[in-house]
Amino acid sequence: MTEYTATTENATNKVTATPADETATVEILVGETEIENGASATWAAGENTVTVTVTDGTVSKAYTVTVTKS
Repeated sequence: MTEYTATTENATNKVTATPADETATVEILVGETEIENGASATWAAGENTVTVTVTDGTVSKAYTVTVTKS
């Protein structure tokens, strides 16, 4: 599965992705804004799309998390 959901009431939360292979790279986008792995994301009210792309060598896989801020 590559699509997930989460909810929050906070204005910000840290977004951290830990790949199984420590040589893999991680790119995190909150909407269109790239954030550093482990940095805080600022959530708008309603649905926010987080895209995490993990690249290991020439293979990439994207994960989508819809974070809903109430």
